[in-house]
Amino acid sequence: MGNIGSAREYINLKAAIGAALFSVTAFLAFTLPDNPDALGASNFARLPLEWPLMALLALVTQGWLRRVIIFVCGFIVFLVLFLKTADIGVRSAFQRQFNPYLDLKMLMDGWNLISGTIGTPAAVAALVGGIVLVLLVATVFLKSLKWMAQSKGRLRHLLLGAFAAILVAGVGLLLLGTQRITLATPTYLSARLNLIVRSVADMQVFERELATGIGPRDGKNLFQAVKGKDVILIFVESYGRSAVEDPQYASVTSPRLSEMDKQIAAAGLYSASGWITSPTVGGLSWLAHGTLLSGLWVDSQARYDRLMISSQPSLNRLFSQAGWHSVAVMPAITMDWPEADYFGYDQVLSASGLEYKGKPFNWVTMPDQYTLSAFDRLAIKPAHARGQNVMAEIALISSHAPWTPVPKLIDWNAVGDGSAFDQQATSGDAPAVVWANPDRVRAQYIQTIDYSLATLGDFIARQGRGATYIILGDHQPASIITGPGASRAVPAHIITDDPQLMSRFLKDGFTSGMSPTGETQEQPMDEFRDLLIDSLSGR
Repeated sequence: MGNIGSAREYINLKAAIGAALFSVTAFLAFTLPDNPDALGASNFARLPLEWPLMALLALVTQGWLRRVIIFVCGFIVFLVLFLKTADIGVRSAFQRQFNPYLDLKMLMDGWNLISGTIGTPAAVAALVGGIVLVLLVATVFLKSLKWMAQSKGRLRHLLLGAFAAILVAGVGLLLLGTQRITLATPTYLSARLNLIVRSVADMQVFERELATGIGPRDGKNLFQAVKGKDVILIFVESYGRSAVEDPQYASVTSPRLSEMDKQIAAAGLYSASGWITSPTVGGLSWLAHGTLLSGLWVDSQARYDRLMISSQPSLNRLFSQAGWHSVAVMPAITMDWPEADYFGYDQVLSASGLEYKGKPFNWVTMPDQYTLSAFDRLAIKPAHARGQNVMAEIALISSHAPWTPVPKLIDWNAVGDGSAFDQQATSGDAPAVVWANPDRVRAQYIQTIDYSLATLGDFIARQGRGATYIILGDHQPASIITGPGASRAVPAHIITDDPQLMSRFLKDGFTSGMSPTGETQEQPMDEFRDLLIDSLSGR
């Protein structure tokens, strides 16, 4: 009898430990928010009814049914933890939920973004730590639930009574509308399933849009209003509406835009500005490029991949068909770029093609001043020598995270092969140091935006008349910069030496000058392509 009693005591000791561990892990899994802005202690002060419900199911069943229930409960906890952890990461970067159907294809892009921002060692530590934490919690939950289910005698009755009372009382309070009592997992998981279903349906809609086509199919009779002039489309990395309107950034951006107004006027040019809504936030710049250049809303990697094998003509291809020399200036492209075939460029200047001999600025391969100088040398001057005008798509990346070091303008005549920037490239603190202080991250972000705008102002003033510039942000930066709930809009600027062309943009809602106003209506980026085609074609 003594051995039997000792065995029962040992089983009940494990069951008691299991009940405690089960309760802790269940609370963590079911009260963990899916939003980084809700990670405060008060958000964990809730009673999740999943906790007593799972406990009762494990305690009242036996044999194979109990094993199935414990396995299902463990799988649900693992799935909830995985989705919530992914939500926190995706919301931090892109201000939206994690979508398994669309986002699993972008794991490598997410890794490149994080490792380039906080450094590879820190990124590895964060990734391994997150995986280990999720697996550890799920494993402890599974094991502890099994131990608790094996309780005997009085302890078993005590646990059954306690969890039954908690569940009954909790359901009653939930029905009375008590907000701290929740049963959110069924809704959370069904909403994610609905998101996947909607994403599949969305791709079917996109397929139909591609089959129908948007806008002109050929560029031969287009763009007469800018005939004989260069057309230069410039995306400024992370240049969002917050950079212009947020008080913590406006003190830097407003004087810079005013200075650009003076430079543009002195060069005999006119400018107008507006707001364009980007399909992405915090990264994935190619979605914005694809949206503007195709005229289709490309807000996911699945849509982008499908666009790349479609016959929908890009804006670049239309210009090439109309006689312009179409150029891509992409300093961030360091590997093979098969997507270039879709856009139909006549010339691609990737990172290697730009012939930069200086040192990189952490993730940023070269400063914007060098990019524009090389563009003039390698694309504009040769095309003009052949009697052609250039239509260029340029991505300026100095304002890309991690926003350190912050470049500075030098004498344009000293730019050379880029080695003049070496001292700047190795100055300042490492990303891990900068990102340890959110206020410093924000300060250096706006300094890089200021640098990009200053570089553009100088470049455009030096080039003078003979070109039309379309300058816009690709997307808003991450929420660490903008705060939660920020607009998805980016500034868009039109600069030209043709007052008649400028009047068309003013008629379509743009405001005169380089500073868009708060009253200016936001226009979706895909629709902006139609406005560009009509205005530049003199329609």
